[in-house]
Amino acid sequence: MPDPLVLKKYSNRRLYDTRNSRYVNLDDLSTMIRSGEQVQIHDATSGDDVTAFILTQIVLEAAKCRNSLLPESVLHLIIRYGDNALGEFFEKYFLKTLQNYIATKKAFDQQFGKWLDMGMTLPRRMPEMISGASSIESMMEIFGLPKPSASKEPDSTSTNPLDNRKSEQKTKT
Repeated sequence: MPDPLVLKKYSNRRLYDTRNSRYVNLDDLSTMIRSGEQVQIHDATSGDDVTAFILTQIVLEAAKCRNSLLPESVLHLIIRYGDNALGEFFEKYFLKTLQNYIATKKAFDQQFGKWLDMGMTLPRRMPEMISGASSIESMMEIFGLPKPSASKEPDSTSTNPLDNRKSEQKTKT
């Protein structure tokens, strides 16, 4: 993994990108992170790591536009129990849960795309599958079933009662 992008936060709330020698705002920083950039933010005066604070600020700004980030009941729990109980939860379980969700969603999207592609090509492939044979035989072949025998006469030793009944009716006539 490449080195994280180091930013300095100045007292006037400005963020300075040390790699590209320019000032950035929270929207710029959000765009960088969405594109896969890892960031590390230090207070320019004290040198303290303020990365979590700035990233939280980005999340809260986005939530303000939608008027909701977490349900009120969860926010009450966060305030009531503080970061002691929830810090461990977020560190141990929440990150893994989100990573698994993203991986599963990506796999599902890929599989669904394959199904859509298969559905789109089926009408073009159907004439090839049906040409020269009856559609029942083609369908049986698709599902890996044996083709029906050429003999039309039912077998008298058949275990199917309908076959035996048909055989008996033919012998009576």
